[in-house]
Amino acid sequence: MNRTELIGEVSKHTGLTTKQAESGLKGFEYVVTSALRGSDTVRITGFGTFKVRDRAARRGRNPQTGAPVRIKASKGVGFAAGAGLKSDLNSRSALDKPDWVGPAAVASAAKAAPARKAAPAKKAPAKKAAPAKKAPAKKAAPAKKAAPVKKAAPAKKAPATKAPAKKAPAKKAPAKRAAR
Repeated sequence: MNRTELIGEVSKHTGLTTKQAESGLKGFEYVVTSALRGSDTVRITGFGTFKVRDRAARRGRNPQTGAPVRIKASKGVGFAAGAGLKSDLNSRSALDKPDWVGPAAVASAAKAAPARKAAPAKKAPAKKAAPAKKAPAKKAAPAKKAAPVKKAAPAKKAPATKAPAKKAPAKKAPAKRAAR
């Protein structure tokens, strides 16, 4: 599931608009990122824990050249699944929907925030039509005869040509032995 699909699913299950679900996800990302930058741990009970993991500097190898390379120390993010998430993943029964999911949530959200009444439509004042002016009549130009249409000759098929054969790769010359 990618970001757009996640926003769509959250929107569908919560009754939020996609814009609201997207702003909620952005807010979640911001809060978690800022907490992790401050070296805090973000613990969501029943879901999991986001934690900063320090990676020490080390030596590596460039895979193309095989030359040794120094890799700088860095920080990474670790996620440890919580007990609730683990049990839901390993359960054979259907996933329990939270009480806020479904049409009831949409109906209760509609009751909680009543929609504003639309302003009554105003009628525009009627305009009086100006008296129509007659344009002077124009003389019609005599019609020109169309040039006779020539039928195109049927298209001829081009003769089939063979594609040139690919050249075989050049063979390496045998190595020369050094004189002793």
